[in-house]
Amino acid sequence: MQDWTGHCAIVTGGASGLGAATAERLAGNGMRVALFDMNAEKGEAHAARIGGRFVRVDVSDPASVAAGLDAATEAFGTPRVLVNCAGIGGAAKTVSRGQAHDFGLFEKTLRVNLMGSFNCASQAAARMVAAQAVDADGARGVIVNTASVAAFDGQVGQVAYSASKGGIVGMTLPMARDLADKGIRVCTVAPGLFLTPLLDELPAEVQASLGAQVPFPSRLGAPAEYAAIVAHITENSMLNGEVIRLDGAIRMAPR
Repeated sequence: MQDWTGHCAIVTGGASGLGAATAERLAGNGMRVALFDMNAEKGEAHAARIGGRFVRVDVSDPASVAAGLDAATEAFGTPRVLVNCAGIGGAAKTVSRGQAHDFGLFEKTLRVNLMGSFNCASQAAARMVAAQAVDADGARGVIVNTASVAAFDGQVGQVAYSASKGGIVGMTLPMARDLADKGIRVCTVAPGLFLTPLLDELPAEVQASLGAQVPFPSRLGAPAEYAAIVAHITENSMLNGEVIRLDGAIRMAPR
């Protein structure tokens, strides 16, 4: 098992939802956590709660990510754990009322979700590679990306979102293989229906209806449950190149 106590962790999208829960869990495990997010108000507040550091970062912008990594490194040292939780949604069909899918929306979704994850992962990995190994295995770091069950069971209107998350699934193994000889592990978590800020805004009866679709447990997932699997990935040295569905055995219907 790998112990990252005292080392720097970065969580993108760390101001709310799955990212906030993950940042709190990693901080509780003794890591020094930097939160990358666009929401400064929530990010600063959450960083203060967990004893971390907030940095305003646009994950889709290489220069912004580089500046964020500089700030995190200055505050806490070389990043050893990166968790990519930043992402956007949006819904549109390939053709709707005779009109083609807005290309800008498709491009933005891939740019933030897929390219943003790659951007942060590749830049963070470069920093990890330059650092000393921390154990006899030669471990230098861990990268955890966030996909979605939509990568496998995309619903009507999810063509852009599913493509972005499917890309994350597809890059997991080759990225793990790229970085294997450098002591960096890469895994992806594909959550199902979780109580994120988006779903939290829905009426209670709608939340209950969505939760009832999950075979067991028949409820929405808690962000803390996502954070728990991320924490385990960071600690379990044999988890590498894997995509883990965290979904209560749900398989999404077409709509």
